[in-house]
Amino acid sequence: MSAFHFTHRSLTVAARMTVTARMTVAARTLSAALMLVAARDATPLAHADERPSAAPAPPSLVTPPPEITPAVQRAIESGLRYLVSTQNRDGSWRTSGSSGDYPVAMTALAGLALLAGGSTPTQGPYASNVSQALSFVLKSARRDGLIAQAEEESHCMHGHGFAMLFLAECYGMEEDPKRQASIKLALQRAVDLTARSQSAAGGWLYTPDAASDEGSVTVTQVQGMRACRNAGIAVPKKVIDNAMRYLERSTNDDGGIRYQVSDSGPSRPAITAAAVACWFNAGEYENPLAKKALVFSEKTLNPGQPQNMRYFGHYFYAHLYMAQVMYLSGEQKWQDYFASMRDALVRTQQTDGSWDGDRVGSTYGTAVALIIMQLPYKNLPIMQR
Repeated sequence: MSAFHFTHRSLTVAARMTVTARMTVAARTLSAALMLVAARDATPLAHADERPSAAPAPPSLVTPPPEITPAVQRAIESGLRYLVSTQNRDGSWRTSGSSGDYPVAMTALAGLALLAGGSTPTQGPYASNVSQALSFVLKSARRDGLIAQAEEESHCMHGHGFAMLFLAECYGMEEDPKRQASIKLALQRAVDLTARSQSAAGGWLYTPDAASDEGSVTVTQVQGMRACRNAGIAVPKKVIDNAMRYLERSTNDDGGIRYQVSDSGPSRPAITAAAVACWFNAGEYENPLAKKALVFSEKTLNPGQPQNMRYFGHYFYAHLYMAQVMYLSGEQKWQDYFASMRDALVRTQQTDGSWDGDRVGSTYGTAVALIIMQLPYKNLPIMQR
């Protein structure tokens, strides 16, 4: 097996200025597409479940990327308005589905969706919403490294991985030195927690103290650690190598990845796409298993085929990663995939601007849909070519 290598991006002052400048331009690009958010009552909010106001988008004449058609533009506008309208006063988002409440996971994903649109914790049309989300995730970071709220402790590792990703993406965009130091401390503790909780087989399960593992959680830890490494946080190479070996050993003969390395079950399209994203994030485009898994993913995850609209109930999880894979696979593959994916998302958007997120709820579905649809803006470092 080839070693797993990260591209190290040291966050010097100059680098942070570069990221900030790029995000500012991107914010102005998206601002051309955003409609002004109605002004809210100036009376102070009195309850935790009331919503923070969203900053109006300043006008701009910058042309959106060619993939962003007028219909997609309108869908993005509506989705962003829905997302910020459902943010709680404490900065969090909650689930509305039947699978439980996961505030850290939902807040991290919603925050990533706003970052994908060009806002940062300090700049852009939804800077205040990103900043409040960042504060909530930081408050959820514990001394032992776990990033979770009490209600999600029994299934906290997905959210922990998404939180690492969100914090790492915010790290280079944050302009307050004290807050940036808080992000760095939370990230280092989070990486240490992930390293300590890795199973003997190389994966992770739903809680840090679990002795077992499964593929979907494992991928969130790998991508979260990769984002941390890119942000200059120390990540043990052995932990990553063992995780990538776990994914390789979970590969079936058809090229897909099964749920657990220890079982003999069928290949899971969603986990397979996520595994390919990990290989591609590492630059392992020529890895034979990655190539085989990509072929499997392309056969099973075509968003234009209605019969493939659910993959073991994880449509949005599958395409969160499949979109990254196709974006990293070259311009032609990306254009073909995105044209089909964006049209499918436009068709399935609800009248209030949301998307139903499998059984997890509309916050989840809307956040993931927006991340996918805004990939052409190239605002998330972890998802860039």
